Amino acid sequence: MTIADNDTPVTAGFLVIGDEILSGRTKDKNIGFLADYLTALGIDLKEVRIVPDEKGEIVDAVNALRRSHTYVFTSGGIGPTHDDITADSIAAAFGVPIDVDPRARAILEGHYPPGELTPARLRMARIPEGADLIENPVSKAPGFRIGNVHVMAGVPMIMQAMMDAIAPTLKTGRKLISRSVDADLPESRLAERIGEIQETYPDTLIGSYPRATDGRFTTQIVIRSRDETLLAEATAAVEAAVADALGRQA
Repeated sequence: MTIADNDTPVTAGFLVIGDEILSGRTKDKNIGFLADYLTALGIDLKEVRIVPDEKGEIVDAVNALRRSHTYVFTSGGIGPTHDDITADSIAAAFGVPIDVDPRARAILEGHYPPGELTPARLRMARIPEGADLIENPVSKAPGFRIGNVHVMAGVPMIMQAMMDAIAPTLKTGRKLISRSVDADLPESRLAERIGEIQETYPDTLIGSYPRATDGRFTTQIVIRSRDETLLAEATAAVEAAVADALGRQA
């Protein structure tokens, strides 16, 4: 894993592909996983898009994301069925041909018993020209990497295993660290002060998260920064704001 210049953020976009996600038949579990995974690596997930199994939609989204972010990750649509069109769409986005890749075919031939590598299963060996393979230790059918785009399966177990294979190849930035302050107050009582603190410390990210328990509203404020000194100062300012608000309430 390569560490990038600490002043240069490493960003990512995530493209979730599949009619089943948009229809609600399948509940996505990959977005939250990837957000946590990338944050732990020091990569900022900046954008998530969900598109149907339509070639034009996939091509447009891939091209937009790969131009905007250090990395793009996709999930879904690289299986054996007729509507698994992600690989063809990625090839179209990069303007390269696609065909059965000898490396991928060898992996599938080693996985399936003789005679069971059907034409449908062989579709999973179709890889855009110039792409590198991404290992799939779960079901063997590989994903692939072309340019800054990483193409993975949609099944969470497989996608997560593929991310473990990808991670050592990624450059990473300085990791965000965070602190939280719990306030026994509704969010509205703190919003103005928290906004002022955010303006004072623009190199921090301050989020306010209301909670309700038995009809009582409280707030958790989460402060994030890549600089420990700034984080400590902003956290102290938030704590002081909460204490002041509680004092005025008493």
